[in-house]
Parts: sequence; C-alpha cells; structure tokens
Amino acid sequence: MKIALASAGAFALSATAALATVERSSQSVGILFEEGRYLEFGLTHVNPSVSGSVAGGLLESGDMTRSYTSLSFAFKTPLTPDLDLAVIVDEPIGADVRYPTGTGYPIAGSNAEVNSIGVTGILRYRINPNMSVYGGLRAVRTNGEVELFLPGPAQYTMSVDDDVAFGWLIGAAYEIPQYAARVALTYNSRIKHEFNATETFVGLAQLETTFETVIPESVNLEFQTGIAPDTLLMGGVRWVKWTDFDITPPFYESQTGGTLVEYNTEAVTYSIGLGRRFNENWSGAIMASYTTDGFSPTSNLGPTDGQSSIGLAVTYTQDNFKIISGLRYIDLGDATTVNLGGDFSGNHAVAAGVRVGYSF
Repeated sequence: MKIALASAGAFALSATAALATVERSSQSVGILFEEGRYLEFGLTHVNPSVSGSVAGGLLESGDMTRSYTSLSFAFKTPLTPDLDLAVIVDEPIGADVRYPTGTGYPIAGSNAEVNSIGVTGILRYRINPNMSVYGGLRAVRTNGEVELFLPGPAQYTMSVDDDVAFGWLIGAAYEIPQYAARVALTYNSRIKHEFNATETFVGLAQLETTFETVIPESVNLEFQTGIAPDTLLMGGVRWVKWTDFDITPPFYESQTGGTLVEYNTEAVTYSIGLGRRFNENWSGAIMASYTTDGFSPTSNLGPTDGQSSIGLAVTYTQDNFKIISGLRYIDLGDATTVNLGGDFSGNHAVAAGVRVGYSF
C-alpha cells in the first residue's frame, strides 16, 4: 500500500509537466521500485487556456493553445534477485499552438506542432537492502512543423522529418523499507537532434536546410517517507537546463535575425505532498508544485513563465490491480513575448488522467 500511495502522489504531479516549456514528461524512475513484475498503461488529457493581448489590450490573441492527450506505457521485471529491468514509453516533449484567425492579433493564424515518442530502458542493481544503483539508455523520435504569419505581412513555414536521437541516465537510491523511506537521485543526459528541414518564406524561396536542437539535461531528486501509520510524505526537486534548448532554422534566422523558440533560463520544480490510506482498497494523495520563472520575455509560441499547481489522485487497489485517477490545476505564470510585446496573464490549465497497473 505504501507503493500505491507513492504512485498516487507521483500521478498527481505528472498529469502534465511544465507548460512554460515543451516538456511533457517528468522522467520519474518510480516504476523501478514496484514489487515483482509490474505492467502499467496511462492516459492523460490536458486542457490549457492561454491568451494575451497587445496595444494595451486593443488586440486580443484568443486562446492560442489546444488540448491534447498523451499515452504512456511502463513495464518492470526482476531479472535476478538483485537485478531489475524497466522499460518506459512516454512523450518527452510536445507542443500544439494555434492562434485563432480573424482576431486582428499580429500573428493571428500562426500555428506550431511538436510530436515525440521516447523509449527508455533501465537496469537497477541492489547493492544491499538499502542501496541500489541504476542506469539506462533513452531513444527519442521527434518531428514538428510551424506556420508563422509575421507582421509585414510575410508567411513562413517549416517542417522537419522524423529524427531519432539517443541519451542516457544514471542514478542511485537509498531506502529504509521499514519506514517506507526512499531517496532517489537521477541524472538524465541531453539528447541532440539533427533535423532535416524544409523552410519556406512564401513569395521568396524554399530551402532544404539542417539544424540541431537539444533536449536538455536534467537532474531529478525524488523522496518519500512514512510519517505516521498509513501516511506518506513525498516530493522532489527537478532541475532542467533549458538554456541549451532552441529551435533556430537557418533560413528563418537569415531573414529575421532571430529564433523560433529559445529559453533564457534554467528551471527548477519543487514538489511536496501527502498520501493516505483510507482502507484496504482506497488511498489518496494531494501534491503541490512550483516551477521557477525567469523565461520572460518568451517566444510567441510559448507565452507562459513558470507555474504553480495543485493535484489530487485516488487509487483503488484490488488483488493484483490498481487504478489511479488524478486531477491537476495549473496556474500559469504571466509572460511578455519577444518582438510583439504581447501581455499574457491570468492563464491556466486543467489536466486529468488515469493509470491502470497490474502486478504479476
């Protein structure tokens, strides 16, 4: 049941990652600590609402984000009494931007989409009942496209072919099983994509170009401990080096002197929460998180700066099955966009999801 409490807490946080960036996965390694063989499927639906204005509020952007649904899969199995294998399939990064047409906003009609799928394999070795180390490899396939109506007027489009790139992770954990206590520290390497792109400035030229984009390195510290019978305290700290991330297609840069997306600061997310068992079948968790700001002025394709959230999750356990349902409200930080000076404030997102796990 302590594992069920921790799973509920993690799900209350992972309904969506930091919407101030393109990140959609928190890269948790919690599945490594499930008992025995374990299989899990997850579905998350996120409904953001992000709008802003220019010219002192005279021109409104309308809601420039779209809701999205993410699927995930995870499997863990012992290989020997001291060695475990886990496989995680998720969506590391993503974006879906759609500025409504007919609003008079300077870039009305602009849109952008980023899609990815990641597969991570991890081996965990138990040194003794308290200490373990783990490491693995990650493969990420990513593609994307953008259509940007620039003030002028000028229309720019760009699409990239699928690219598969690789990274790695390494970590260590310390546990005190009788107190359900655990601290896990994980380093995730950066992943460098090399994209082949088709760029077009309508009425000017179309070029086949190449450029690099880095999914940045990160460090996760996850912890939990029992503080009373059937009660678990849990949380974590996550650092991501977003200053390494930018999307700068060469034809776009040559004509505008700028980048499509870049971040001018690193990000740290702090989380804390409580899990509680109600009876043999039901448990729940509440989690709060805060992601630092400092991204503003932001790209027009991602006009938020930091966030805070509150999440709730309920777990139903019966025999070898557990079903976790979660709901999360995210308050998105205010931001000003580059070039246009768009004022984006008072925005939010709501996320809901379900995970089904089976131990065997």
